[in-house]
Amino acid sequence: MSTTSHRQHIPAVTEDVPASTTRVAAGRALAVLRIAYGFTFLWAFVDKVFGLGFATKSGKGWIDGGDPTAGFLGKGATGPFASFYHSLVGDFWVTPLFMIGLLGIGLALTFGIGMRIAAVAGTLLYVLMWSASLPLETNPVIDDHIIGAITLIALALVAAGNVWGLGKMWSSMSIVKHYPWLR
Repeated sequence: MSTTSHRQHIPAVTEDVPASTTRVAAGRALAVLRIAYGFTFLWAFVDKVFGLGFATKSGKGWIDGGDPTAGFLGKGATGPFASFYHSLVGDFWVTPLFMIGLLGIGLALTFGIGMRIAAVAGTLLYVLMWSASLPLETNPVIDDHIIGAITLIALALVAAGNVWGLGKMWSSMSIVKHYPWLR
């Protein structure tokens, strides 16, 4: 009896699955990932604006006069950068910039436009939130913020906004052609 008789042959992509089919499936999978990440940013924005009782308590939304960044920066920031983040609480520019970032990144990812800007802004936001959470509890280096940052960069690099998004139309605009960093 052969020791390999119990193994099934798993075809390589090039054997039974045409490359075009693989590219289409990969493009769709990346589009779903892009849209899902977009919704996470949009949801955070909506919850913080209206205080829907999830991450932001009812009656504590931005619309109610609450400060969406005060809790995290004031109480949630730990580790070597805690004093820096604590010092930002109440600064007039912090909350509007954070909220504009959540909305802009969320819309860009959801619609597949401005993927480079969304990747840079989202990566910066993720890295800042990661550094505010140091030391990490379950892994000394990697957490969901770093995975999110890597994902946003990958989505921009593969032009994930072109599938089920407005990326192709966005890229064809004259201002985007003139300033490719807007892609």
